[in-house]
Amino acid sequence: MTAYAIAMIRETHFGPEIREYLQRVDATLAPFQGKYRVHGGGCETMEGSWSGDVVVVEFPSMALAKAWYASPAYAAIRPLRMAHTQGDLLLVQGVAEGHRGEDLLARLGVKGG
Repeated sequence: MTAYAIAMIRETHFGPEIREYLQRVDATLAPFQGKYRVHGGGCETMEGSWSGDVVVVEFPSMALAKAWYASPAYAAIRPLRMAHTQGDLLLVQGVAEGHRGEDLLARLGVKGG
């Protein structure tokens, strides 16, 4: 089942290290079939007070997402990002095709009424 790496970036200090990170990160995604689905920009906050950037990378499975994050290639460039951005990075399990909102009730053991 599809999984996603989601970065919620509050602030980035662009400089040589971030440029290097951006130039090298694609090569770390390729072996794990990671594909950008969102890469900053175009964000309109409809609720709450979000004012940062969002990055979403899709992977075919949670195992591949975790393997990418733990890979030596990504570990080598992770400090370039972490030292110059403030934000959070999440790995999130996707849902099956045809998933509906109410499916969550069954997963949580909540009986309909």
